[in-house]
Amino acid sequence: MSEVSHVPVLLEEAVDALRVRESETYVDGTFGRGGHSKAILARLGVRGRLLAFDQDPAAVSSGAVEDPRLELIHARFSTMKEALAARGIRSIAGVLLDIGTSSPQLDDPARGFSFLRDGPLDMRMDPDAGWSAADFLARSDEREIAGVIARLGEERHAKRIARALVEARASGAIDTTGRLAGIVAAAVPGREPGRHPATRTFQALRIHINDELGEIERALPQAVAALAPRGRLVVISFHSLEDRIVKRFMRDGTREDPAWAGLPQIPVSARPRLRLVGRATFADEAEVAKNPRARSAVMRVAERLDA
Repeated sequence: MSEVSHVPVLLEEAVDALRVRESETYVDGTFGRGGHSKAILARLGVRGRLLAFDQDPAAVSSGAVEDPRLELIHARFSTMKEALAARGIRSIAGVLLDIGTSSPQLDDPARGFSFLRDGPLDMRMDPDAGWSAADFLARSDEREIAGVIARLGEERHAKRIARALVEARASGAIDTTGRLAGIVAAAVPGREPGRHPATRTFQALRIHINDELGEIERALPQAVAALAPRGRLVVISFHSLEDRIVKRFMRDGTREDPAWAGLPQIPVSARPRLRLVGRATFADEAEVAKNPRARSAVMRVAERLDA
């Protein structure tokens, strides 16, 4: 199958927010097909350095960017702390996280992320790691399936869907995207205008299989700890569950530890670590027209305060 192109969302806005300096070191936590990395490299000088992470082996092997200043690391971005330490890097000038799936992942039926084309029900960012979505549906009980769909898909029909899935697997494995989508569509009463009835279930399973929210929660503190004073953290998220975590983390980073409130001396570890940079940024109408997947994107930016 030919490679599907990926259009990075909020490209100029994100790289502008990083405030790239020519001789500094940066992290792109989600390489994808290298769109943001290319833009960062374009602003780096010969002594600049970029570490880019991606857990998807297809992204790492794509060869989308070749540059001696770039090191592409096949790993989750939550391994940032260990990767930096292993390379003797004590601080960096900026971190960019573009959270979510890429167009090549969504559009390749073999990856199992989408119900638009039938394919094996996988959904793993790294196909060699952990359970697939089919494994989860085969091995989990009805209550656990319902909980995942309700919590991560914000699906009000989660119990009904879980019951239908458990009943259906008794007559044959749920191991293709088409079979899953059909079972969910038959179980959900009515339809939301403009939305396939399986949308929320697919979202929930993908987030669960890849522990996407846990990945964000582990990575954000590592990113801030690695930033030099005045370094920037730029995060692009694509749905409310992700954005809620990012918004809360950045907000809390601007405040003193409440345990020390009112005391005359506050240790450095309890002082604010961040300041917010501007307001949340959304794709404009022109970008959404060119790239409909940009519609749900929201970008937040924070800057590391002096230690």
